Parts: sequence; C-alpha cells; structure tokens
Amino acid sequence: MSQDFAAPEGASISQQPSLSQQEAFARIRLLRSPNIGPVSYRQLLRRYGNARDALDALPDMGKRGGRQYRPAPVSQIEDEVAATRKAGAKYLFHGTPDYPELLTQIESAPPILTYRGNLALASRPCVAIVGARNSSAAAVKLAREFSASLTQAGLVVVSGLARGIDGAAHQGALPTTIGVIASGIEIAYPPQHAQLQEQVASQGLLLAEQPPGTQPRGSHFPSRNRIIAGLAAGTLVVEAAPKSGSLITARLAGEAGREVMAIPGSPLDSRSQGCNQLIRDGAILVQSADDVVELLSGFDGVARSTFREPEPWAYIAEDSQAEDGLPEDEPARIDNLLTTAPVAVDELIRQSGQSAASVQLALLELEISGLLVRHAGSRVSRAA
Repeated sequence: MSQDFAAPEGASISQQPSLSQQEAFARIRLLRSPNIGPVSYRQLLRRYGNARDALDALPDMGKRGGRQYRPAPVSQIEDEVAATRKAGAKYLFHGTPDYPELLTQIESAPPILTYRGNLALASRPCVAIVGARNSSAAAVKLAREFSASLTQAGLVVVSGLARGIDGAAHQGALPTTIGVIASGIEIAYPPQHAQLQEQVASQGLLLAEQPPGTQPRGSHFPSRNRIIAGLAAGTLVVEAAPKSGSLITARLAGEAGREVMAIPGSPLDSRSQGCNQLIRDGAILVQSADDVVELLSGFDGVARSTFREPEPWAYIAEDSQAEDGLPEDEPARIDNLLTTAPVAVDELIRQSGQSAASVQLALLELEISGLLVRHAGSRVSRAA
C-alpha cells in the first residue's frame, strides 16, 4: 500500500514539510493513474482532501461512469521515484510553498513537476523567449543578445531548449535561465542540445512534467509550452512562421492574461510572418531589450497587450460542497449533452439544470472512465 511507502535512504520526494512522504507518493500515483489530468487531479484533491482517499474512490467513480477502473500500480510509482532520484532530480508539487506563484494561476497548472537546479529562479520575475527552430542567423544573434540584456536587468529567461531561438535564448541568459522540456528530466531533446540542457540543469533550472524515461511526443510540446507561458509575466516571440509552436505559446500567454510581445520582421520572410501577425492582432511591438524591461517592470497582472483576452475558467468554488452521491442517471444526462465538439462547462451547467458541483462531479466520472476530453478554456467534449 502507498501508505507504507518509505523513500530510499537519502532520497526525498517532497522538500516541503507540509506534505508527508506518504501523501507525496499518493499524489504521484494519482496523477499517473489512467485518465487523470491536471483539472481532474485538482478536483479530486478538493473533493476528498488528500490523494490517498481520492485513490480509494477512483474504482467506484469509474463504475458510475460505466467502466472498470484501476489506479496506477504502486510498483510503477516506486520505479519512477527511484529513476527520479537516479537522475539527480526532485519533485515539486502544486500547492506547496516553493511552487511558482504565476504558474499556479493558469488553468491547467501542472500538478507535479520534476526539476534539477536552482528552483528559486522560478519565483523570480521571468520572461519567456521563443521562436523558430529554423531561424535566421540574425534572429539567433538577436535572441542571444536580448537574453543577456534581460538577465542583466534582473529578469530570468524561460524557454524550451529547442533548436534555433530557444537555444540562443538559453545561451545568452546562462546561468539565469529556466529550460522546460517535453520529455523526462533525464532525456535530452534535441540530442544536439544535450550539453546545453546539462548546463541549464547545473547552472540554472531544468523542469519536466513528464515522468522519467518518457520520450518526447508531439502532444507533449503544447503542454510544455503552457508551462513556459505560465512561468513568465510576458512572452517574447523573436521569429516565427505561421502556425508554429511559438505562436501556441504566445496564445497561451494571452489566455493567461500575460504580456505578448513580438519583434517585427520583413514581410518577405516567411519566418517573420508569425510575429507580424501577432503584432497586427494586438501583441506589443518590441525593438530592444529595454522595451521588454519597461513593459514587464510595471506588470501588475493586467496585460497591456490586447492579443487574445483571457478566457473565463470554470471551477468548483473553494467553499462549495459537492454532493456525496449522484442519481444513477446523472453521468448519462450530462453525457447526452456532449458531442465531439468542445463546449464550455458553464454551458453544460446552464443546459443541464444541475448545480455546478454536480456537473463537475459527473464530468469527472466520465473523464475517469475515458469518455471525456478536456480542452483549453474550460471546455469539454465526448471522447472520440
């Protein structure tokens, strides 16, 4: 049982005294269980008070959703903890004192991160610098110079350790930089950045949401981008083609109410079209590092850029109490309102005539059963 778990001698799962080793282990197991994402994880903790009781409740919740459910095996989590320790990494849990304040404010803040390096950097004023992998030589030089100037001004530079602009941003900012990766903490991607990733981990801070041993996949990169945007008061796009991952990061920053900035470029260069589009859509035009410092030095949580207003987030209020149980047909009634097209949770509450707590619980049961998919902006859909 997880309650009997003891960390290996000399290892620590939780660095915060407010979280016991047993609860830390249970939280890792809860998050690694099937169909549990950041939103459902937080809702389960809120409903049951701790991860151990939430784990005990999962099989019954799965039955109410119409599926047999088994949480992640204890042995799987023991192996993960051992691998994290072997990599020289530690765990960081949402809701504990060292968790970065700005990151807690985004809708899908990662419940658990692993990290290597100086965690204090994540609580300092941060700026994200992102851009094209296939970047021009001039843009790479500009990103490196901007990063160096921004760190001298007291900002921490956050990026994703990708080729091109990301790599240049880290190089210019070392050691005052945070790298967020889409793989396990011990896996370097791209391989040619292995040395740079190790420099970031040993001199700055390296963060990973995926468990150790996880190879990067396409779906991991948007998840990584939300962390990059969430850590920073503003995101600067140096060079980006249309539909690039950098524009996803900018959009996520805008949705989180952060500053979105872009460096303009020639309309004849496809690698500048993304930045020019951002500026046309309300991002702040930036021409020097001083522009960034001026914009972020006065950041009070209200962005001056008008690029995409934050979308409302729907959660169970902290003081609301979900019912102990639901009628047998409740998940089916909510399920009948769902299609594969995403719909806002608020709309489901209005149309169902149920309380917010009842709808959230029904959605949670459907998600645990693999019948529900969550989307950005507090929207949900039926699983395909």
